[in-house]
Amino acid sequence: MTGLTVDIRGAEGWPVPEAVLTVTDMAGRQLARAVADVTGVAATEPLPPGTHTAVVTAPGHQPVARVARISAAGTGALGEIRLDRAQDAVTTPPPGRWTIDPAHSTVIATARHLGIAGIKARFAEVSGHLDVAPAFEATTGHAEIKAATVDTGIGMRDDHLRSADFLDVDHFPLITFQGNGFRRTGSDTWVMSGTLALHGRTRPVDLAITYGGYGPDPWGGVRTAFHGETLLHREDFAIDYNAMVRAGISAVGTTVRIELDMELVQGDQLPAM
Repeated sequence: MTGLTVDIRGAEGWPVPEAVLTVTDMAGRQLARAVADVTGVAATEPLPPGTHTAVVTAPGHQPVARVARISAAGTGALGEIRLDRAQDAVTTPPPGRWTIDPAHSTVIATARHLGIAGIKARFAEVSGHLDVAPAFEATTGHAEIKAATVDTGIGMRDDHLRSADFLDVDHFPLITFQGNGFRRTGSDTWVMSGTLALHGRTRPVDLAITYGGYGPDPWGGVRTAFHGETLLHREDFAIDYNAMVRAGISAVGTTVRIELDMELVQGDQLPAM
């Protein structure tokens, strides 16, 4: 049985997942706290009957307070509450297609070695796009990385990484990510949930995103920039530990940190430079 319920939406009418509903009594003591689901609905446990204060908060939005009247059964409803953007919230890119500029984008994978150092690999070729929605949280994206472009600075090691023991680039030439929307976590930070296809396996992945803004470039275009990070588990993508032992690098950790610095140009085409 639920207590107080509320439907939380942004100014444009889209749900605000992970918004927080907090209920206090008239003396300011917290009675309940609930987090909104993907539909924007938050519901507390049954509450003491009477009149209380309900506050709805979400990163990047202005908080809203309401009087909550709770029945003898411990239930109540606030209906729909719309949250305005915080005045200091960043301006997101205009809606439409934005294309990744490979010349100004990087993908770095870092694995720990012996627990004290990092082995870094750069993937030199990345492409894709971001389809910015009028409600930014509904934005989707697609990126492709050519697996054979992995570069650690040591040719013999790179050849082994491209082999069937590791990335097996002959059979799996592309690493792809399909992003399915943003969830705001701060004024300029989001999480983009999606799926990563690597080495013949597809797994759900969350990218922690920091937005760098947008503006004109020297070539007559408009650009936007994002930094993304996630942590992958090697076994999720069938990277064979025994093969690593045979390669003499068994001291490499089981997780790999991925960092992306993406620069995108507004439109379907990259400008001539």
